[in-house]
Amino acid sequence: MDGHRTLADQFRSWPDQRLARLLRDRPDLATPAPHDSAHLASRAATRASLARALDRLNRFELTVLDALVLAGQTSIDGLADLVLADRASVEEAATRLVDLAVAWEARSAEGAALRPLTGVAECLAGGPAAGASGLHALEPDQTVDEARRRIDALSAPARAMLEHVDGQGGSGHTDAASDPAPDPATPVGELLAQRLLVPRQRGLVVIPGQVGLALRGGRTTREPADVPPALATTPRGGDLVDRTAAGAAFEAVRRVELLLDHWGTTPPGALRSGGLGVRDLKAAAAHLHVDEPAAALLVEVAHAAGLLEQAVAPDGDGVWLPTDLFDQWTADVASDRWWALVRAWLTTPRTPSRVGTKDAATGGRTANALAPELASTLQVEARRMTLEALALLPPGEVLASGTGLPSLVARVAWERPRRPRLREDLVAAALSEAEQLGVAGLGGLASAGRALLAGDDKAAREALTPLLPQAVDHVLLQADLTAVAPGPLEPTLARTLHLVADVESRGGATVYRFTPSSVRRAFDVGWPAADVHAFLADVSRTPVPQPLTYMVDDAARTFGTVRVGAVEAFLRADDEAALTELLHHPKASSLGLRRLAPTVLVSTVPVDVLLPRLRDLGSSPVVEGADGTVHVARPDLKRARSPRGRRAAGQVAARETSQVTAAVGAVRAGDRMAEVRTVPVAEPTTPSGALAMLRDAAEARRSVLIGYVDNDGASSERLVDPLRVEGGQLTAHDHRSDGTRTFAIHRITTVRPTGTTA
Repeated sequence: MDGHRTLADQFRSWPDQRLARLLRDRPDLATPAPHDSAHLASRAATRASLARALDRLNRFELTVLDALVLAGQTSIDGLADLVLADRASVEEAATRLVDLAVAWEARSAEGAALRPLTGVAECLAGGPAAGASGLHALEPDQTVDEARRRIDALSAPARAMLEHVDGQGGSGHTDAASDPAPDPATPVGELLAQRLLVPRQRGLVVIPGQVGLALRGGRTTREPADVPPALATTPRGGDLVDRTAAGAAFEAVRRVELLLDHWGTTPPGALRSGGLGVRDLKAAAAHLHVDEPAAALLVEVAHAAGLLEQAVAPDGDGVWLPTDLFDQWTADVASDRWWALVRAWLTTPRTPSRVGTKDAATGGRTANALAPELASTLQVEARRMTLEALALLPPGEVLASGTGLPSLVARVAWERPRRPRLREDLVAAALSEAEQLGVAGLGGLASAGRALLAGDDKAAREALTPLLPQAVDHVLLQADLTAVAPGPLEPTLARTLHLVADVESRGGATVYRFTPSSVRRAFDVGWPAADVHAFLADVSRTPVPQPLTYMVDDAARTFGTVRVGAVEAFLRADDEAALTELLHHPKASSLGLRRLAPTVLVSTVPVDVLLPRLRDLGSSPVVEGADGTVHVARPDLKRARSPRGRRAAGQVAARETSQVTAAVGAVRAGDRMAEVRTVPVAEPTTPSGALAMLRDAAEARRSVLIGYVDNDGASSERLVDPLRVEGGQLTAHDHRSDGTRTFAIHRITTVRPTGTTA
């Protein structure tokens, strides 16, 4: 290849697929769509865009680019001589640099030569510092051979100091840098006199690029640059990793369901800032039997998956409620529910690991779960890169205990050396979250996690489904008033059992305990004692123990003995002794009770406060209506609207592809328009002349370049393919927007034929 005159010329020579790849890798170039290749080249050379592009390079690619900056312009052979790496790797890195448009194939006397884009050197250095290899810019009028001769002539102390400065990054500070005549008898003075150190501003001295190359044997690095850090591993069977991850996946799905089902009846309040209160997070952790960081992760993932949203309660306060989507989610199989959670986790910028920490951005306040500011775009990249690094582990190997995480951080740092120092925290959080959600296990990536990384939902389900425990439809009742579920219960059965029993312990087998208060919950929603007995007999594979039968009957006998109404409240009972016992109870003084009649008490406490207090005293009251009937009802399930603004991963990818395709079309249309502008053609300026040329172009199916004034008076040029001209309107295919548009003839100021067949 002979190379190109400019970067814009190189863009014009690229096929659409390669240009689209550039716009996908550098999305800031595609929005808004560039006018043409020249505009795209100009935008690609801006400092902000270049800095974002360099952030996507790994350490080896930056080293190759740094060598290209030192050389100024060179061939692949020249780069291979400068970089200590395999030639094939250098060629691959150079192709990557050209694809990202941080370097381009310029035209030279010897043919094509790679040249860094203007501004790359400044972005690499970030000021007076060196680039990725630690070498500074070349000094004029100095060669590597000359620098080598000067180094050989140095005294031992000066040589030792030069080696030390090179090992410390190629720069240092000394007072001699500002001395116009440094003492050549000192090591620093000798180096300055021989121009092996060059002074910069404020006492800074640097090693010129030629000197650094001479010290390193003509290469930019002393060690091979294309060898990434190795991960510290230990042997561990892949089946064990998959089973461990599957267990974590099942627990994550089950806990999200339990939490949101609980919040559907007793929603936590939303802070004014939009977050979740510390007390509510602690209560959620206690309800799920996990620590607060694990609860924060589940809450954040549920929110990211669209299962949890903020809503307004009837009293006007903000609350967090399950969405309508949660009901659909609970009806899916476990593997589908897991996929919905982890897919949202992989793409959400939320950082659950920061919950409970002091946030400097908010003045040192503690970060709350679901707070709007608890997000970082770097977290998405950290999660994906962490999983990609784990995917590189050979089969049967996982991260070693203790040394595995630091080696993983070092590997991610090699992949993205220009990222901020928060990398270590982000990578550690990504690995911890992946293991809690069942994407990874025991320091290795599970098979379902590999499918998640590839975006293959079918493979993920096939890998996970056989490892998940099968749902059971029965429990084993024990004589100690407990029930053991020998596996995960079916959702409907689990919710019903939660109504009549309390969870005592969780694990492979969940233990439920029956108490008088738990049985009263069933009576509160309208269950008669006969239904409770029938339910227990139906779901148990063992006979119903006699103590449990007696407890249900005792609770049924006392249930509704006392009836509560609104005065602030009144209490009525057929049994006078029951009211007398309440009236003289030592803990009933705060209820404000007084007797109106032998079977009626009144209270100064509202009904909604009185009911739970009476139950705490061991009573089983029910609410009585104005007509004397008993009111029983289960608490209403509250739901928030599912968020509309969120798009599925496939929709986001389709939208990005559409934007890139439109941008490529706009660039190509702009290039064709630029070609037409160079052709001197008589331009009709009258509507009648424009009408004639447009009719001819429509008949001959030729493209034309028109000048058009829109409704706001703004002038623009558009390359169009005329389809028909009638009624004072031109209907044509607009190349820039890649769609059919209608133009008013009287607003068309110029028409230029292009000679191109539509």
